[in-house]
Amino acid sequence: MTLADFNAAPDDEATALLLACCDVPRWADAVRAGRPYDDVAGALATADAAARAFSADEVTRALAAHPRIGERASGGSSEAAFSRREQSGVSTAADVQQALLEANVAYEERFDRIFLVCASGLSAEEVLTAARTRLGNDDETEAAVVADELRRIALLRLERSLDPEEQP
Repeated sequence: MTLADFNAAPDDEATALLLACCDVPRWADAVRAGRPYDDVAGALATADAAARAFSADEVTRALAAHPRIGERASGGSSEAAFSRREQSGVSTAADVQQALLEANVAYEERFDRIFLVCASGLSAEEVLTAARTRLGNDDETEAAVVADELRRIALLRLERSLDPEEQP
């Protein structure tokens, strides 16, 4: 979808695209309500501002739409396609995959949620290092890190969604 298409899309279609980027209805409503945008940068600025106000409940809701890092999302949904693309650099040797699995489990036991990182452009080793490092965070610090990672993922997905060069 181009920016012009997004600006002209019916509310339900625009909302569906936004919720595929980040499953937070308040965020999707704020970005949709800002239409029309003069450029992608304007849409991203609105999305960024709205994402900086994610509540703990909104983060929890959005995390439910994300697979574990290192696990391939299945299905034909937009969310699954985004996830597969973002984690494309994470598939690697069996020993690193096992270490990622172990880090995921340790993270989930420590923080009672999945480990989330904006994996686009990161190697499996970089993701593993991030997971291990973040295990040392206190709860408040980690909650802020997760919300920021979610914000970064939402902006990346929205930018890709509105970029004609990224369209299939």
